[in-house]
Amino acid sequence: MSFPISRPRRLRKTHALREMVAETVLSVNDLMYPIFVVHGKGIKREISAMPDQYHWSIDMLDELISSIVDKDIKSIMIFGVPSIKDDVASENYDENGIVQQAIKKVKLLAPDLVVATDICLCGYTPHGHCGILDCNEYVDNDDTLVILQKTAVSHAIAGADIVAPSSMTDGMVLAMRQALDIAKFETVSIMSYSVKYASAFYGPFRDACNSSPKGDRKAYQMDYRNKKEAILEAMLDVEEGADFIMVKPALSYLDIINELSHKINLPIVAYHVSGEYSMIKIAAKNGLINEKDITLEVLTSMKRAGAKIILTYSALNVAQWLR
Repeated sequence: MSFPISRPRRLRKTHALREMVAETVLSVNDLMYPIFVVHGKGIKREISAMPDQYHWSIDMLDELISSIVDKDIKSIMIFGVPSIKDDVASENYDENGIVQQAIKKVKLLAPDLVVATDICLCGYTPHGHCGILDCNEYVDNDDTLVILQKTAVSHAIAGADIVAPSSMTDGMVLAMRQALDIAKFETVSIMSYSVKYASAFYGPFRDACNSSPKGDRKAYQMDYRNKKEAILEAMLDVEEGADFIMVKPALSYLDIINELSHKINLPIVAYHVSGEYSMIKIAAKNGLINEKDITLEVLTSMKRAGAKIILTYSALNVAQWLR
């Protein structure tokens, strides 16, 4: 007996058919790999809260950069762990700061690798907040902008291709764009953490950078209950001259990524953050899930939602799996 029904299963019958009709395909070109650099020598130290992620001293970067280039990953994001913390985050903009040293070394090892740098004050201040505190211990927005400007220019001088402000400071993109242009770095791009939620998913990263705040960051990072505010923040950064718009975290905010993908024409970056990463690694280690399968599924969901770039600690593994 014949049933008058549609049969979309026909296109799922074989692997080859599924590949032919796949609507979203994850590529190594979508990946950006975050790395942590520290002072010292001979250091490749696993970060306990982030399995398979390491602190690297500058002299050990040859091994890491070689692996990144070999896997055809096109871009990295550098996070620095300073030797000195002070109230004005001075190592952030020191020409010999850890990030500045790392940029120069990476560009020497792999000139074509796109180097982005995270620009924030949280890891560089003793209080762990993302800006300069006033007398009431509230982040002073405009004083913080001055530090962001100095840091952006310092990273550009060292050779950064992209600077990424992550402090959720009002006017940060405009301030940094003006500073970069005045310093003749018009071609350095800004990847703004436009939509950065006050999230519980950042714990392992804070351990990696020793940047846990006194109190919380809810007075400047976004309330995870809000969606319209995310659109406002992103649109303001577009107007101020951002070249990329980032949403952080990613997995719990796919609706935000998708909404923005229909409203703006800039590349959208999804940050697959440390908590999202570590949950997968720990669950896989305990035999609860298949790490490869679930990681590819999760990252593909971010691209399907509208992300063009995925900043992920899984980039090295994913690049290998995609081969």
